[in-house]
Amino acid sequence: MVLSMTGYGRAGALLHGRDIKVELRSVNARFFEYSSRLPRSCAFLEDKLKKLVASKVSRGKVELSLSIQTVTAADTVVTVNWQLAEGYRAALNAMAERMDLKNDVSVGMLSRFPDVLTQTAAPTNEDELWEDVRTVAEQAVDAFVAMRAVEGEKMKADVAGRLTTIETLVAKIEENSAGRVQAYSDKLYARLQELLGDRSIDEGRLVTEAAIFADKTAIDEETVRLHSHVAQYREILKLDEPIGRKLDFLTQELNRESNTIGSKCQDIAITRLVVELKSEIEKIREQIQNIE
Repeated sequence: MVLSMTGYGRAGALLHGRDIKVELRSVNARFFEYSSRLPRSCAFLEDKLKKLVASKVSRGKVELSLSIQTVTAADTVVTVNWQLAEGYRAALNAMAERMDLKNDVSVGMLSRFPDVLTQTAAPTNEDELWEDVRTVAEQAVDAFVAMRAVEGEKMKADVAGRLTTIETLVAKIEENSAGRVQAYSDKLYARLQELLGDRSIDEGRLVTEAAIFADKTAIDEETVRLHSHVAQYREILKLDEPIGRKLDFLTQELNRESNTIGSKCQDIAITRLVVELKSEIEKIREQIQNIE
């Protein structure tokens, strides 16, 4: 399965009174790069989440975002400062007695005094929190990978079509190359006739020159390798593993062979075909820069 290096995935769930949301997004990168944005209280989850993502992603710059919103008071503890409450009550009783006022001290009144009631976070059950976050994170990663797969299949189809075009162009180059030695010999013979007039032409020398030309401009090895590289390309596209680096190397080889053909052949028809060939290879190179 071909995977794109760009993607997005999101998941959320309400678990144990917490609204948990996880988002992932990625862009191209030569290697696997990971960064995250987590609540401060969840810093201990950093390595666990990185390992989870790395188990499904091998290349790309991935950013994970985790948000946790408490929707119940399950993780909050309210405590009473009894000493302070007793002090407020004693002071109010003293005021009532000394000023001859009705003593209407109530729990509601005491609770409104500063620092009588305090709220603190309950101890976090780290194992439970991790299980909840992992459940949501796995869903987000699955959605993320699914999107990368959809994009990857589109790129695979585009590359496959361009490989077919490359094969067609190479076949045309081979066809045009087949008669280039005879054409050179005929052109050389005509030129010599023009220069020498009625004098005889050394046929042996003509054959030698044609052989030297054929050797210097032979592109059989290059076209054979191009066909071989295209076949390898198709086999790699079938692999169920990260293939971006392999394709990158093979694309360089395609480009190298096309450059060699262009430098050897001065025939205008072949030159035009080489230009088209290099254009298709460049379009493939642009595509595979985004393949994992």
